[in-house]
Amino acid sequence: MKMTENRSYLQKYAMHFGTYMGIYWILKFILFPLGFHIPFLSLLFLILTLSVPFIGYYYVRMYRDKICGGSIQFSHAVLFTIFLYMFASLLVAVAHYIYFQFIDHGFIINSYTQLWDELMANTPALIENKEIIKETIDSARSLNSINITMQLLSWDVFWGSLLAIPTALMVMKRAKTGSDEPAQS
Repeated sequence: MKMTENRSYLQKYAMHFGTYMGIYWILKFILFPLGFHIPFLSLLFLILTLSVPFIGYYYVRMYRDKICGGSIQFSHAVLFTIFLYMFASLLVAVAHYIYFQFIDHGFIINSYTQLWDELMANTPALIENKEIIKETIDSARSLNSINITMQLLSWDVFWGSLLAIPTALMVMKRAKTGSDEPAQS
């Protein structure tokens, strides 16, 4: 296969699987604000978040086996994984923007502030650096929906890039050559 064909397949299938991952992230994100009212949904959100690297591994392995003929170089796998997470991040960023611009109206920040106030009222002596946490909440309160979306997008791309390395290490597989076959008697 030519390198140019390989690159077009890489982008095409990274977009394809990234779309699936992005839809998964959108559905998972719906649980986040609901988790403030129903604690089980927070747990479910956490479990689904922890499963993201396994889903990414599955998609990269499927790409290796079905598109790349069962072998993939480390650099190819890293690039595919980064693209997969990047496309998923772009898709979920649209949902983040819509949520924070039109739906949230400060709900998440207010919920965290309320949790902080309850924590301070119940265990004031256990918390160190109270001012830093209060400043962080005040700083988060000043962010608009595009700032929050860009922060989340950067965070998703950053973690996706970090996850690309161990994923590629687990998925990479050398192509079998004729000299690797056992001798026939």
